[in-house]
Amino acid sequence: MSAQASGQASEQASAPGTESPRGAPINIAVMALGGQGGGVLVDWIVALAEARGWIAQATSVAGVAQRTGATIYYLELVPPDPQGRTPVLAQMPVPGDVDVLIAAELMEAGRAALRGFVTPARTTVITSTHRAFSVDEKTVAGNGVADGERVLEQVRASARRLVAADMQALAVAASSVISASLFGALAGSGALPFAAADFEIVVRDSGVGVEASLRALRAGRDAAAAAAPPRVLGPDRMVTAPRALPERAASPLLQPLLEHIRRDFPAPAWDMLGEGLQRVVDFQDLDYGRQYLQRVAHIAALDTGDAARQADHALTREAAQWIAVAMAYDDVIRVAELKSREERFARIRGEVGVGAHEPVGVEDFLHPRLEELCGLLPRRLGGRVLESPAAQRVAGALLRKGRRLRSSQLWGYLQLRLLAGMRRWRRASLRHAQECEHLQQWLDSVQRVARDDYALAVEMLRCRRLVKGYSDTHARGSGRFDRLLAAARGLHGSAQAAQRVAELRRIALSEAGGSRFDDALRALG
Repeated sequence: MSAQASGQASEQASAPGTESPRGAPINIAVMALGGQGGGVLVDWIVALAEARGWIAQATSVAGVAQRTGATIYYLELVPPDPQGRTPVLAQMPVPGDVDVLIAAELMEAGRAALRGFVTPARTTVITSTHRAFSVDEKTVAGNGVADGERVLEQVRASARRLVAADMQALAVAASSVISASLFGALAGSGALPFAAADFEIVVRDSGVGVEASLRALRAGRDAAAAAAPPRVLGPDRMVTAPRALPERAASPLLQPLLEHIRRDFPAPAWDMLGEGLQRVVDFQDLDYGRQYLQRVAHIAALDTGDAARQADHALTREAAQWIAVAMAYDDVIRVAELKSREERFARIRGEVGVGAHEPVGVEDFLHPRLEELCGLLPRRLGGRVLESPAAQRVAGALLRKGRRLRSSQLWGYLQLRLLAGMRRWRRASLRHAQECEHLQQWLDSVQRVARDDYALAVEMLRCRRLVKGYSDTHARGSGRFDRLLAAARGLHGSAQAAQRVAELRRIALSEAGGSRFDDALRALG
């Protein structure tokens, strides 16, 4: 939560409250996503200018939904002409002709710079450093999050002055919205020739959420005056480290399993084993947790010798992580359980920012495939339904469209809880049998390789990262995982097999389409 002026600035912006030349119009572009209050921010700026006798015009071009584009607002502020002439105003920003660029999200500041709206001799950039991930970032199999530090450096190099802080965090702390903290940052930047008090008067006159908006405004204004460099969370810092293994379990029934971990597994793997145990027990039950530790123990038995010591028992640590991920797979039961949890509704209420007694409606979109529904059935019955052409035709007609479920209402919530309650029969389902068979084949391959190529076995465990999600996402990830595992088995015994598998995995995780991964596999023959 800070701001920093660009080292390339040729001149400093005027201090808050000072007057710029009366004959100079000011062009402002605002980039905001849906729900960020871009329209409110623009209305405040227009009201601010008109209250001082300026002519103000605002136009906008709406973006599209699902985070693939932002709404671009364009404002022209023109001081009154002594001769009473009426200015001719533009409808859209022109590259090289923007004095102030306000971005409600970091990547939108980067997009504005790419479009030429940011110039070193002219533009003051005010941006929030928080992230709202795009569809492209979410669809990559691995970590597709763009590097915010690099974007910030490019914006800094392109701007006359940069004001950057986590405006979203400032707004949330003030129980307000980001438009208020951005308005405060505009006040603190000195980019407009109006006093700080004028900004507050505009917010007071709006009459809606005044006190919270004023708190956010002042926080944004203070952030704009700070001298510390902005902090941006890079993609490599978004993974939370596992917590240390606790001395005592939350439940007495889990305590023997914690003692089993300390007694029978190497210490470098304790934290990951604790995380994995919690995950699988939450997914199913205590017996499932015991089964998890048994599977890891079979791999840990091979984690001996100099290779294990030099790698800090990487084989056991990776087994603890990825076996837990494989055992806690996403199925219809799991999805329904997560969507109906009390903490989810509490989180949504907090994100919306409503009071304790205000109603909030939640609507979930569900579009299961025939495979997901058959996965709930007993193994033999589910397999027969999947093999039946008649069942496929009927299911195709019934499942062609998704279903909208109002989970905040009683009937919708009960439907989710009914699905979640099928957890007790999960072990008898077709999906569970398929997952267990797939898991065992993978672990058998790892155990065979680990006896003479420790590094390759570690990389084969890490390949499980490709499998995630459910429905089509799970099918695509599983297909890549199987092909990568087959390639690893084929490379067993060759020089630098582990490095080559690691590179194949990196390629598979770095793209959504898979063309580069296909090319890399073909190159291996």
